[in-house]
Amino acid sequence: MQIDGLIAHHARYRPEHTAVVFGTQRLSWDQFNRRVNRLAHALRAAGVAKGDRVATVLPNCLELLDIYWACAKLGAVVVPLSPLLTASGLESLLRDAAPVAVFGTRETAAQLLPVKPKLKSVRCCVLVGALADGCRPYADFTAERSERDIGADIAPDDVFNIMYTSGTTGLPKGIVHTHRIRAHYGTLFANAWRMGPESVVLHTGAIVFNGAFVTLMPSFTVGARYVLAERFEAQAMIDTIAAEGVTHTMMVPSQIVAMLNAPNFDPARLQSLEMLLSLGAPLSVAHKDILEAALPGRFYELYGLTEGFVTILDRDDAQRKRGTVGVPPPFFEMKILREDGKSAAVGEIGEIVGRGPILMPGYYRRDDLTAAAIQDGWLHTGDLGFVDKDGYLTLVDRKKDMIDSGGVKVYPRDIEEVIVQHPAVLEAVVFGIPDDKWGETPAAAVTLKAGQHIDADALREWTNSRVGARYQRLNTLELVDQFPRNAAGKILKRELREPYWAGREVRI
Repeated sequence: MQIDGLIAHHARYRPEHTAVVFGTQRLSWDQFNRRVNRLAHALRAAGVAKGDRVATVLPNCLELLDIYWACAKLGAVVVPLSPLLTASGLESLLRDAAPVAVFGTRETAAQLLPVKPKLKSVRCCVLVGALADGCRPYADFTAERSERDIGADIAPDDVFNIMYTSGTTGLPKGIVHTHRIRAHYGTLFANAWRMGPESVVLHTGAIVFNGAFVTLMPSFTVGARYVLAERFEAQAMIDTIAAEGVTHTMMVPSQIVAMLNAPNFDPARLQSLEMLLSLGAPLSVAHKDILEAALPGRFYELYGLTEGFVTILDRDDAQRKRGTVGVPPPFFEMKILREDGKSAAVGEIGEIVGRGPILMPGYYRRDDLTAAAIQDGWLHTGDLGFVDKDGYLTLVDRKKDMIDSGGVKVYPRDIEEVIVQHPAVLEAVVFGIPDDKWGETPAAAVTLKAGQHIDADALREWTNSRVGARYQRLNTLELVDQFPRNAAGKILKRELREPYWAGREVRI
């Protein structure tokens, strides 16, 4: 169950098959394997040994894929960090990870280089496509290195990577994944997505986030063609799907909404798609209906945590179980727990608790946080949901996002589902704001579709006339040009909420 031999396997048995596409660059499995081997030998020569951390502060690029797979072969531990981190945020994560090597770019060097002298663990700093004092250019770093496979004694439970959480709900934590866990990502998700060697897998989001691995790992496991975009851009993505004959892709909901509203959106150009996976946040039912009408029988949805639990709504269930996020895949188990710790009844809301073969061994150097998250082998997600009589999960909200209005539980997602039904609305976010009488009351931030106009008060009244209960009525609604997002595309709800709570009890 180690992943160190995957690239060499495909290079041996399918050497001329296209492995990776990035822009105009197309690499066969043989070519990609040689690149990866050169980097693995360069890392070893620089003093990187099995178990050492290798941090990256890179955008999507071929070099980032090289690093992932070179570290797999070497037994080093990859620590992918967002290139959008500030200098202080980057410094705190690098201090925690204590990497031996760090990779950056000309753009990220502005944050990386001031931090580097403070990091005693760092032995080498490499920049992709740039020169700087104290750092080596990537091309020189790997030049004239051996292209033969590198030997390393790797066991299934050796650590492959540390994924720092995106920080949407608090301080980042380092989530540890082993070779065994990533091998399960490859096999279990390839099965779930009906992915094979002839599949063409497109990824347009940042591959430094764990969500990318739910298609990256199965693609490289089965030897499919992996098409990596430099960044997400809706029109370019549609063009790429048509040009490459893409069969599998995944997006966060905001990207799906952008695709559906792109000027060049045409279902006829997307007929090669066999899977369109939504993950990272719930996609509204209204947008699911639009997607299903345009591209029937392709929609999958994944609910999951980087810590190691998922449910999957299969394409064949997408309409029959519309509104749910599916069921745990084979080898996973799930429970819904009430506040008293007992199992909830069918239809009763409680905390989602699960376990399975991709469960993390823990947070990096944080046994206290690990003990709080994993209890008796079960991951406590902090998310609220309920199951129907068939065991399909409906995601209600995060515990921390739930609004307590006069002792009544108000779930933002219920209100968001109403707002996005308005024809002028692109996306909506609901959160709790202070209220002297009720403690909290719902508020909304909304973005409109291009060319659409509506008064904020009119939209608030329209929404309040359609919600199911008086306590769901919005106190205020604000129209915004765009939402604050992290590099994974997730909306940072706390940044919308915090101004209302300034000077009051902090809610994150």
